[in-house]
Amino acid sequence: MEIISAATLLFLVMDPLGNIPIFLSVLEDVAPERRTRVLLRELVLAFFVLVMFLFFGQYVLGFLQLSEHSIRIAGGIILFLIALKMVFPVQRSAHSAEEIQGEPMLVPLAIPMVAGPSAMAVVMLMATNDPSRMLYWLAALFAAWLLTSIILLSANGLKRFLGKRGLIAMERLMGMLLIALAVQMLLEGISAYLAGFK
Repeated sequence: MEIISAATLLFLVMDPLGNIPIFLSVLEDVAPERRTRVLLRELVLAFFVLVMFLFFGQYVLGFLQLSEHSIRIAGGIILFLIALKMVFPVQRSAHSAEEIQGEPMLVPLAIPMVAGPSAMAVVMLMATNDPSRMLYWLAALFAAWLLTSIILLSANGLKRFLGKRGLIAMERLMGMLLIALAVQMLLEGISAYLAGFK
């Protein structure tokens, strides 16, 4: 996996365009003068969470005795399910079971909106596949996070420019690309697993 394809995969998984309505809704209760600061804080927290999974996730996998093939297959399944929701969305809510009031802290913006289960699985998979290229994976993660951050910090302007239908169309397009990547990851995992029996 090259650095550009890794960054593209992470960007699609983070789904910043699909998260714009949720971010705007959650930040409604935050004072306007603090919204940018709160959003920056949540984005930085999400980045550090993903960096932790990148560098230490493989040790967790080793402790749990999970193979690279199982992580690749599981990652493909998770990505596929997330991509299906992007292409065929169900009602998305900015609020979880509990009403979110005041400033968000870590949840739900940093986790799971940016640093979600699929992004964590992808960074762990990259680190497990080729631990010698950790700096490349870190650069790919930073590039995807930076582009995601720019989009989310420009959320109000993008929502006005693209409109609701434009955002939906962009998310569907990203979902279709992510489905193809998820299927590829799943097939690679199954092929690698079956090759072990030859």
